[in-house]
This record gives sequence, structure tokens and C-alpha cells, in this order.
Amino acid sequence: MKIMVCIKQVPDDSVKIELDESTGKPSVEGVEPIVNAFDTYALEMAARFLETGIEGEITTITMGDENSKSSIKNCLAVGASHGYVLHDDLFEGSDAQGTAYALGCAVRKIARDEGGDFDIVFCGIETSDETSGQTGPMLAESLGYSLVTNVIALEKKDGVLHVKQETEDGYNIVETPMPCVLTAARPNYDPRYPTIKSKMAARKMPIGELSAADIGARSDKTGESASLVKTIELAAPPKRKAGIKINEEDIEEASLKAFSIMTDANVL
Repeated sequence: MKIMVCIKQVPDDSVKIELDESTGKPSVEGVEPIVNAFDTYALEMAARFLETGIEGEITTITMGDENSKSSIKNCLAVGASHGYVLHDDLFEGSDAQGTAYALGCAVRKIARDEGGDFDIVFCGIETSDETSGQTGPMLAESLGYSLVTNVIALEKKDGVLHVKQETEDGYNIVETPMPCVLTAARPNYDPRYPTIKSKMAARKMPIGELSAADIGARSDKTGESASLVKTIELAAPPKRKAGIKINEEDIEEASLKAFSIMTDANVL
């Protein structure tokens, strides 16, 4: 079983990000980059799947610069066996479609080099910095693989995958052939932490670097010039106004005052 997990390095979402007034862009200087949360769930899900007795290994890949290697190292410390970084100026400014195209080229390139297609390609359902949720489905289209989104569990039965899919109304159990793309939602467990021993081992593991030329990516398919989605402007959400405190001791009086306030504000 060959599994690919696609990850993205994002600013730590536990830190409040402000817009830089001079550039109009998020000010992330000094904010530590981390692996996108849903991508860590995808990696953990893949690792647990193999731990059910299925023989295989996990490869992880990201599109980014030299600094993205630290995120790949973290993945190698918690279950991945191989890691790659897509790094090329041509990829700068790619939207979800351009990113999916480049990842698709890389997945096919690595599969050729390793002598066989990947059975499962995992992505997180979305990233915390853009939250479009489109890269996984577009990657499935690029590869020609089947797709199941919002996955929280999976098992292999009779050569097909039985996937538990979270929906707004509950859950679906979906059968899908392989190869396939799965986008991971949050399961009922947390990703594992690396041990000191696994961190030391990950430091010694090589990380492959792939350029646009290496994967055969076309210049008209990726990068800012090929992006169909353009960011016109970013704006911080409006600050919430302070609420109104009702200090009446009597419940009936407090209720009447609350209704009076809402009536005056025309919200009833």
C-alpha cells in the first residue's frame, strides 16, 4: 500500500494575525510556521490505517520554499517514510487549481520513479490560511482518481476502501476503489507527538526537492499568471461591539428589560 499525504505549511493559527497597514497583507513576521491542522489529521489517519496490519509506507509532500523542510521533517517524525518539497519560483502565487495541478504532476513523477501508482492520496479538507477546500477535489480531477471528502475513518475490505464520511446530518459509509483521493476532516482522536528518538531519526532522513522542470509542470498551468482566482483586497473583520449587561436581580424584570432593549433596537 502506497500512501501520499499532501501538507501545507501555514502560520500558527493559535496566534492572532493582524493586517499590515502598509502592505494590506497579513503580518506573519515572527509567527512560527506549522503543518496545517487538517493535514496533521490526514497523516495520523494514514498512519493508523497502516497500523491495522496493512503493509505499506507513507510519502509526504508540500509546495513551498526551503523553510518548508521543517514541516516535512515533523511529518517524518510521526509516521512518514519519505518527504518531498516542491520549490520553484514558477509556483509563486498559485491558486488552488495551480497548486492541484503541480501536486498532480509531482505525484505522477514520484510514482514513476518508485515504480507504481499511489493507492491513496490524502489531503486535509482545507487550510487555515485560505480555507477554500478546493485543492483536494481538484487534485483528484488532475490525477483521474475517485474522491471522498470529509473523511474521518477508513478500512480496507475485499480490495476496496470503506470510508466514513462526516456530513451535516450525520455520517455516510462510502465504498471507493483505489487509487483515490481522500480529504480528511477531524477524527475523534488527536495527531501523535514525535518522540525525541523519532525526531533525531527524522533529521537524518533525506528530503527530495522537485522543481517545475523536474515534474514536467507547464508555466501556463501554475503560478500567479495562471491563477483563476485573484485576491483584490484583504480586510480585517469588524470588531465586535461591547454587549449590554442586564443587572436586574429579578428574572421577570431582567426579561422585560431585555425585550425592551431588543424592541428599541428593532431586532424583534
